[in-house]
Amino acid sequence: MKIFPAIDIKDKKCVRLVKGDFDNKTEYKMSPVEQAGKYKDHGFKNLHIVDLDGALTGETVNLDIIQDIVGKFNLKVEVGGGIRNSNSIQKYIDAGVEKVILGSAAIKDKNFLKESCKKFQNQIALGLDAKNGYLSVSGWKESSNQLTLDYLKEVNDYGVSRLIYTDINRDGMKQNPNFEETQKVADTSNCPVIISGGVSSIDDIKKSKSLKNIEGIIVGKAIYDGDIKLEELAKEIDA
Repeated sequence: MKIFPAIDIKDKKCVRLVKGDFDNKTEYKMSPVEQAGKYKDHGFKNLHIVDLDGALTGETVNLDIIQDIVGKFNLKVEVGGGIRNSNSIQKYIDAGVEKVILGSAAIKDKNFLKESCKKFQNQIALGLDAKNGYLSVSGWKESSNQLTLDYLKEVNDYGVSRLIYTDINRDGMKQNPNFEETQKVADTSNCPVIISGGVSSIDDIKKSKSLKNIEGIIVGKAIYDGDIKLEELAKEIDA
């Protein structure tokens, strides 16, 4: 069971959004590099990074910060946020990132996902962000009118190496992840699934360990707000 502490970067700072709303964000004093160092010091091996500037612009805006984190701390990093072409994927791979997360671009263009999986074998993760069973795209601003499970069945054989499933209604709300929907996704998926959105306590971590085909869980706001202590969370690593 891998635990992925989260770092969301906006304007060079660590931030957290509620339900992906850029107007409802909290900024934290710690820089992304300092925060990554803190995670490393507590024994975490994996890290989930979202470039929110990238999500808005479609460019690798915070590549230098992410490069810095990978270079300094030897963490296994997965990164997402506005990755819309092969060139951006290559930049992150060259920076030493373990997995590149494709979201909106993969949902809008399945062929882009297929080709990326072929070109960057075992390095592409698929980010599926859902609201009431339907996939959302473009920073969660629009619904794709595609049912999550229908889309997943269509791309299941493309060679995605990891799937990150987020229930938008739970994201940043600290109301527990949507375990029921996540399990449906994990039962359908050919690759292991990461739980994301709504983690509120150590109990959520313990519960996720009992689910099948779950590789790990992302913990964000609950860490920043002090609901989950890093010392406590670290005890669950690979346990």
